[in-house]
Amino acid sequence: MNVRGKAFVFGDRIDTDVLAPGPYMREPMSVLASHCLEAVDPAFAGEVQRGDIVVGGESFGIGSSREQAVQALAELGVGAIIAKSFARIFYRNALNLGVPALVCANLQASRGDELEVRPVEGRIINHSTGREFGCEKIPTELMEIVAGGGLMPWLERKLATERRT
Repeated sequence: MNVRGKAFVFGDRIDTDVLAPGPYMREPMSVLASHCLEAVDPAFAGEVQRGDIVVGGESFGIGSSREQAVQALAELGVGAIIAKSFARIFYRNALNLGVPALVCANLQASRGDELEVRPVEGRIINHSTGREFGCEKIPTELMEIVAGGGLMPWLERKLATERRT
């Protein structure tokens, strides 16, 4: 499941309160998502397109364990998240909710660069600069969960198949 899209680049320690702002947590996901990252980039939610890629720095997704932070990005159509490092629970939430999250300490990208993410290969291609970067691979087994829409849909299909056999 390779992803190709435009890069939206953010700095270090982007926390879950910025991804899913507290004042909108009781609103429908579409409303919450429309405020995703507005504290650091007010234009983000209006400009991001399906398949675009969020690039973060150190400790992306720190803060509370709210899975709505990943759900907001998924609602906006983000195709992958790349960061130098992730808060552990955010990383697991991303994979569990069907959004590939890759650790890439040396990625160089600017906002608007055309990136191609190859999670199983552990490779990111910046088509705007012609450079390639290695990253931590997502194992094939985890990518099956991601490609299946996340852990719960994957598990439901697996259990249904086992019941039929």
